[in-house]
Formats: sequence, structure tokens, C-alpha cells
Amino acid sequence: MNTKLKLEHISFSYHSTDGETPALSDISLSVRDGEFIAIVGPSGCGKSTLLSLLSGLLQPEEGRIEIDGTMGYMLQRDHLFEWRTIFDNLILGLEIQNKLTDENKNSIYTMLNTYGLGAFANARPSELSGGMRQRAALIRTLALKPDILLLDEPFSALDYQTRLEVCDDIGTIIKKEKKTAILVTHDLSEAVSLGDRVVILSKRPGRIRNIISIQFEKAFDTPLKRRNAPDFPNYFNTLWKELSSNE
Repeated sequence: MNTKLKLEHISFSYHSTDGETPALSDISLSVRDGEFIAIVGPSGCGKSTLLSLLSGLLQPEEGRIEIDGTMGYMLQRDHLFEWRTIFDNLILGLEIQNKLTDENKNSIYTMLNTYGLGAFANARPSELSGGMRQRAALIRTLALKPDILLLDEPFSALDYQTRLEVCDDIGTIIKKEKKTAILVTHDLSEAVSLGDRVVILSKRPGRIRNIISIQFEKAFDTPLKRRNAPDFPNYFNTLWKELSSNE
């Protein structure tokens, strides 16, 4: 399987008049095509900084990043504009990049219908539930046909029940679209239910403490089904022990 993303000895620090704050140190990781990577670690360990480096918003001070393809970035909040319909929100990126072709518009309509939002194409964001808005935000990201998705705690603003449902929806969509994905999350259950591998970072400056491979039987092929798998508590406890000893 091809490597879509490779980090080699990445380090980064924030600088201010008060001095230097190391955020990440010596991060090396390879991500395969179609793989879903979840990243967990203590607060302030540099998880979101790592996504900013991958997206090009920041540049590493040491090391190198190799990317095979284009990136799509899904943030914690959906950032849908109330003065635009759902469809008009979803084509915004295409408009900005001058890629608003009939083919791309038809692709968006197909995704809206496939993922349960076809009846809301002309609705305003305020008419949608939080979960539906996050699905719309994902379709907006997918509309630009990225090869790699960066997900920065995209479910954190939702209530618990909605979070479970949307996690299942979005995880299933990403697998169906065969996208490579990197998720930052504080939720260990979320990491286990979505990830093919879970990367555990140490406290600041973040280093890779361990990488746990996640494998479930085919009967547990969605994030929600994984949560009911016999092996789920074992993976959760492994991550919990790693983070607890890290503290």
C-alpha cells in the first residue's frame, strides 16, 4: 500500500517575547493510503500544532514532511454561513478555486442525497441539527476532492448522543470514500472506534510515546459497532494506561 504522508524527525517551538515554548520534538510517522490515524495525548501536547504543520499553516523548524496528494481540513466547528443555503455553503470552496463545474455541482448533489441531506439543499444552516451541519461540513470538504483529510476534534461541539451518531456517520463516509484521514481527539473511545492506528503523544513537547494498531473482526465494521466489540474495552484500557503513566 502506498505511503500518502511521511513525517521525518519533525520538531517545532512557539516563540514570543517571553522565550521559546517547545511544542513537538522528533516526530516521525508514515501514513498509508486509505489509513485512518487517530492522535491522542495530554492537553497542550501539540496535537493541533501537528495538524497545522501537516496543512502548511506552520512550517517545521526541524525535519521534513512529504505529502502525496492534496489536503482537506475539517475544523471543530462547521463554519457554515447563515446567509447562504446549504448547497451554496458546500460550493464555496469550489467557487474560491474556480472549480465550480457542472460535474462538481452534480457530485455535491449526489453526496447530499447519499448522506441524507438531499432534502436540505436549499435550507439555511439554522434549520439543520448539529449532526447534520457536521455532515454538511464534511461534504464541503470532500467537494474539493482531497486525498487526505485532517480532522481537528470535529465532534467536540456536539452533545454526547449526537456525537456518537455523527462520529459513526462521518467515519463510515470517510471509509466509503476511501480517504486517508488523520484525527486529533481527546476522546479515547472515539480514537478506538475510528482509528486503524492510534498515535499516543507524550506531554509537551509532544513526542510519539507509542502507536497502537486497532483491528476488529469484520462484523464490527462501523465506529458504532466497534464500541460493542469484545476487544473494545481492551484497546480503551491500553490507551488509558499509556496516558495515565505519561502524566
